[in-house]
Amino acid sequence: MLIPLGDHNPTRRRPWVTRLFIAINIGVFVFGQPWAAGACEQQAFFLRWAVVPAELVQGQPLGPEQIDATTPAACDLAPMIGKSVHSAVLYSMFLHAGWLHLAGNMLYLLVFGNNVEDRFGHLGFAGFYLLGGAVATLAFAVPNPGSLATLVGASGAIAAVLGAYLILFPVARVTVFLPPFFVFSLPAILVLGAWFLVQLSGARVADMSGGGVAYLAHIAGFVAGVVLTLVLGGRPRRRERRG
Repeated sequence: MLIPLGDHNPTRRRPWVTRLFIAINIGVFVFGQPWAAGACEQQAFFLRWAVVPAELVQGQPLGPEQIDATTPAACDLAPMIGKSVHSAVLYSMFLHAGWLHLAGNMLYLLVFGNNVEDRFGHLGFAGFYLLGGAVATLAFAVPNPGSLATLVGASGAIAAVLGAYLILFPVARVTVFLPPFFVFSLPAILVLGAWFLVQLSGARVADMSGGGVAYLAHIAGFVAGVVLTLVLGGRPRRRERRG
């Protein structure tokens, strides 16, 4: 797995929205999530705020029997009935399952978000990010209408950013780390192409064995980012000619 460390792609404006999203994600995790609490409290929190595909598809919160089916017998989560199902699409983009989940997502957003924001503008990038995340969530929920698993993370929205970066800056050099010791640079098209292939491979394995990673949401977010960028007229930046 190639881990991006940075890119060689200067921007013309400060990435205020990218930084704001990173700050919100970290702040929500550190100060809003019960990450140090017990399993029952954490499960209650995610059922209250995160997307559950079955809820989103049926348009209403899980019933008591469905809640009981998702939790250990010792947990009493009946008070979770009455959540705002559709608002959870937004909330879920700022929740994470653990420190590694948060760190990985924020690293990708830090490396690739600033250039996409530079091209779309601050407000345009904010709308693009949130729309990409919503599309990714729906693309996962609709094919899994009976799933009672909670869906959390900024991965779908960040995947849309990666798709946009691929279209806008395909030959930008990205410095990557290949464990255990190798650091080198590659064109973005190779780095992001490799990332996308990993998601496709992961989705195939998950279909056969299950798993806790929503690869389908990653794939959908990436494709949405590519399509939205093309629709909005995004093209690779040409080098300026000086007379």
